[in-house]
Amino acid sequence: MINFKFADIGEGIHEGKILKWHYDVGDKVAEGETMVVIETDKVNAEIPVPEDGVLKKKGAEVGDTIEVGEVLAVIDDGSGDEEAEDETEKSEKETDESKKENSDDEESASVVGSVETSDEVLPPSEESEEEEEVSDRPALATPVARKMAKDMGVDIKKIKGSGPEGRVMKEDIKKAAEQQETKQDRQPKQAKRPTMPSMQEKRTRREKISTLRKSVVNAMDTSNTLIPDTTVMDEFDVTELVKFRGEQKALAEEKGTKLTYLPLIIKAVILAMKEYPIFNASYDHEREEIVYKNYYNIGIAVDTPDGLIVPNIKDADQKSIIELAGEVETLAKKARDRKLNLEDLKDTTFSITNYGAFGAKLGTPVINHPEVAILGMGAITKKPVVIDDEIKVRSMFPVSLTVDHRIIDGGDAGRFMVKLKEYLSNPMLLLLS
Repeated sequence: MINFKFADIGEGIHEGKILKWHYDVGDKVAEGETMVVIETDKVNAEIPVPEDGVLKKKGAEVGDTIEVGEVLAVIDDGSGDEEAEDETEKSEKETDESKKENSDDEESASVVGSVETSDEVLPPSEESEEEEEVSDRPALATPVARKMAKDMGVDIKKIKGSGPEGRVMKEDIKKAAEQQETKQDRQPKQAKRPTMPSMQEKRTRREKISTLRKSVVNAMDTSNTLIPDTTVMDEFDVTELVKFRGEQKALAEEKGTKLTYLPLIIKAVILAMKEYPIFNASYDHEREEIVYKNYYNIGIAVDTPDGLIVPNIKDADQKSIIELAGEVETLAKKARDRKLNLEDLKDTTFSITNYGAFGAKLGTPVINHPEVAILGMGAITKKPVVIDDEIKVRSMFPVSLTVDHRIIDGGDAGRFMVKLKEYLSNPMLLLLS
């Protein structure tokens, strides 16, 4: 028997919701075929069958949430090993034993071995390598200990238990809470989460947020908590850019892609970042260091029915405008179809969001931590502009640049905008640079 567990698939994913099982209990399963689709806060992950055999048991049903390290499926591979058939039963037995060891108020608590999750933003970990290894496994603890850890805001997965077989004891939790409080004293303070005011419940409707929306909530909380940001705004005369795009649209279509303004803007952003590398960096708060990156992975915010997703174009500086146009089109489609993989989302260095696509002109985009800047694009419109004391109709492009004010000053932001305006006002520079 094989106890197939939901593995850590990276990018900080701790849990997922079962969307679809491709097999029923009793079905023969083939190695490499998709066994189940799990919705995470970033992608819909297709989990393959690990070995040929027969599906004996499902660890969770459609709609259930399963956490990393929990048994996803029990597969009979013909080995005849009955001992490994069901770890969940073992966990239940451990739970019963732990209840006997503790007070009567533990009887209604959760099952031992489950992994607690939290919406709180915790400071970067400073545990030793040994403690990191412990955090990869579901913590062994009594239900009361789990509740105590949750109440004290401690991630029980990161605690090395001092009890029998590594069981996490109350003293371990108290010690971890004290250590965490010491670390948090060196971190930016979190704003207190507001409580919901009283309301007429009969005249309201509640809707549970999706896994993706939960990810957006956490990302925005992190950005707002850690980053003191500021936004500079300007309006570029892009009359020549509009003309250039019009002339090149047919050529792009011949090569099988659609030329929007976004690939041209991406090209201009990269050229400006090469002159001002601070915009392609991140800030390591723990070490008090600026991390400059020698690669340019440009994130593009995509509006989907489920929420905002930001895949990125890898090594965008090495691609032509036509190639960038093709990647923009491909990533946008994959995002809307929920076909993105984790590689599409990892290691973004700078993001661009286009609220102009919905008719908006100006906005204050929120930085995608740990990046240090984000560019917001408004709608290009024709406006009367005074040039050499004459009123002329020009195509104007409103732009917003939000920066991490810890390491980017207003002067840096202004110079970056001037350089960006230079490239977008004279698109031939995009081909010559």
